[in-house]
Amino acid sequence: MNDQPPPLRLLAREAGSFAYMRLRAAFAPAIKADVAGDRRTVIVFPGFMASDRTTSRLRRSLQLAGFETHGWGLGRNRGIRADTLDRVADQMAKRQIDGPVTLIGWSLGGLVAREYAKRFPDRVAKVITLGSPFSGSPRANNAWRIYEAVARHKVDAPPIDTILAQKPPVPTIAFWSAKDGVVAPQSARGADGERDHPVELDCTHMAFVADPRAIRAIAAAILAD
Repeated sequence: MNDQPPPLRLLAREAGSFAYMRLRAAFAPAIKADVAGDRRTVIVFPGFMASDRTTSRLRRSLQLAGFETHGWGLGRNRGIRADTLDRVADQMAKRQIDGPVTLIGWSLGGLVAREYAKRFPDRVAKVITLGSPFSGSPRANNAWRIYEAVARHKVDAPPIDTILAQKPPVPTIAFWSAKDGVVAPQSARGADGERDHPVELDCTHMAFVADPRAIRAIAAAILAD
């Protein structure tokens, strides 16, 4: 497997659209999806250095589609901590969110979602990752240096006992994009046995939680068998 990060030309495209996509992800109108949600509960985990505000458009769109949607409720995602999964569990209990729930994680948030499902599989119905680097080298992305500076641990030595590529014992869908300038496509796509269904989208890394086509695909994935 190629463990190289995306080329700089794709990263430059991400940087150029960063402010625009962040604004759209937070404040743009909800997208009407062609699905009829069944009120199942969905929790959305933000990416690295993002918060629930950044996943607002996605959550509002899923709510409009008929799902009970929640953010993770833990503020800005500054990296994996030793107590991250316990804090997620505490948030679920405080808000009286009963499982099994569908977890959607953007980028680093997808790693948190997968690890939560490994620890509490009876509480999770499905995990959907959006450009999350769970496969191959943890340095097959253009964010690992910044991550180490903020999280204060090596990207290949997280403060929890885990094998990132190990599939959670629940259905998993991995969205990835060849246009991703942050996470290498093969790292987000994963290999057989590391996830159940890979789904390609035509968007940048930032657009996973903002692009209308991506949001519609995510809504459909929640209901997919």
